[in-house]
Amino acid sequence: MGAMAVLFLIVFIDLVGFGVVIPLLPFYGLHFGAGPAEVTWMMACYSAAQFFSSPLLGRLSDRVGRRPVLLVSLAASVASYLWLGFADALWMLFAARLLAGAGAGNIAAAQAYITDVTTPETRAKGMGLIGAAFGLGFTIGPALGGLVAGSDPTAAALARPAFLAAGLSALACVIALMRLKESLPGASREAAARPSRWRVAKDVAARPVLRRLLLLLFLTVTAFAGMETTFALWANSAYGWGPREVGYNFLFVGLVLVAVQGGLIGRLSQRFGEARLVLAGAGMIALGLALLPVALTLWRLLLVNLLLALGMGLLNPSITSLISQQADIDERGGILGVSQSASSLSRILGPAAAGPLFALWGRDAPYYVGAGAMALVVALAARLPRARRAAQGDLQPS
Repeated sequence: MGAMAVLFLIVFIDLVGFGVVIPLLPFYGLHFGAGPAEVTWMMACYSAAQFFSSPLLGRLSDRVGRRPVLLVSLAASVASYLWLGFADALWMLFAARLLAGAGAGNIAAAQAYITDVTTPETRAKGMGLIGAAFGLGFTIGPALGGLVAGSDPTAAALARPAFLAAGLSALACVIALMRLKESLPGASREAAARPSRWRVAKDVAARPVLRRLLLLLFLTVTAFAGMETTFALWANSAYGWGPREVGYNFLFVGLVLVAVQGGLIGRLSQRFGEARLVLAGAGMIALGLALLPVALTLWRLLLVNLLLALGMGLLNPSITSLISQQADIDERGGILGVSQSASSLSRILGPAAAGPLFALWGRDAPYYVGAGAMALVVALAARLPRARRAAQGDLQPS
């Protein structure tokens, strides 16, 4: 089994574990007396911890290697799920989710691993495989968690998915320990031992193309996260849908994402280049968000979901590939960590803005605002340079 296949399996198993606990968290919080606001904060604290840990773990992977960081973070995931399963107070739920979010900073190390074992020409395909592992994990995990928990609202039933998630993360950790080889050469680790993470942040701020790419990623994830967190409310208002129908909707989106990122993105990036795929993906997301308020028949909604899923499937791995090409091998983990922090911050701010927009201005307001943000992304993406410098993987203006 090649390194890419092993990493795909590790990320997939770990993300199935993450998805398993998603359906139980709100009910777990309510069981311990949390109100709606506290349940929302409990969900958001995961992204908050990931925001701080991503650049730290990414930079640490540049210094000590990708494999040790992945192993330690997977062990942290096991501990967080066990803590969640044994929780008997609300504060323990928050603590467990903070620990899980801190361990989830390993995504930057996983992405850096991909950059170590791919060329600039094949990197989008590699990032797409990681995206496909994410999509499969999020597709299978919640369904499995709901099946394990059942309809019994007792704490014992709610704990079962947490223990299952701990077992899955432990399995991923064992596979990483036994089969995953280090991808970062020793010389690169020695070079990375000198600059600090603050130097990495300053370097990011000093690179115009990299700044633009991170801004594009931030705006896109903010708009998409706002849609994800309010869609169930919108669908209930527009269609009278409940959890099952909303779940089927996201299953459709997840399957399209997996198909694009797992199968199509490599060939498309080689034919058109990542910059053009970012532009096309941003346009599809903008159009999908703009059309969502008028998608009042099922076929229109399916078309909108297809646009959103295709757009995100094209944009996300392509923009991550472009970000990685802005970094030398000894700084990729740190820069991809900054990228993950931008995504985590978006997943906090997107829902935080979409909720009040929905409440104050109506059910369609988050999508019109999101479409406006994506129109800005389209304008900025149209100015991305097309050519790449093979020696260092940096983008150069066309």
